[in-house]
Amino acid sequence: MPLKSSFFVLTFLLCLPHAGATTTLHRCEAPDGSITFTTMSCAHGEHLSVQEVHPYSPGSVVAVMPEANHEETSGMNTRGRAPGIVGGAEHICGNVIDARQRRQAIINRRVITGMSAQDVESALGKPDKINIRTSTTTYRYDLKRGRTAQIDFDQRGCVKEKAKSRTAKSPR
Repeated sequence: MPLKSSFFVLTFLLCLPHAGATTTLHRCEAPDGSITFTTMSCAHGEHLSVQEVHPYSPGSVVAVMPEANHEETSGMNTRGRAPGIVGGAEHICGNVIDARQRRQAIINRRVITGMSAQDVESALGKPDKINIRTSTTTYRYDLKRGRTAQIDFDQRGCVKEKAKSRTAKSPR
């Protein structure tokens, strides 16, 4: 009995394809230009070419691109250069403050010179009143206990100076 089972296992192992096995496919090109890949023969009138397919085996490393040829040519300049900045990000208000300072001010609900109107609205929300004059815009926020905060913007929509906080006059 053990002889039969070992014979069966040996026969089964011999029938398995080995890791480097290739498969042959037929590439059939029809007269209209359509291409079909098959393991069977092509239809009548189609051009046949044989393609070998190497199946991917997990764990193997296959080079996608050939290795680069690093030969020096006579006209090559091998001196290194520092990279140059081609296009830096320019904020609409200029680079008075950097992105980190702008982000910290928005998180801490503060307004600093160099912020845009969008930055101010991100920090404090929509203003209670907007006053637009010829070249300046003013946002007014009504705070608790009759206090107000006023932010002045220049013609580009950037904060001109620090926000002014005032106490509203009592209606006597």
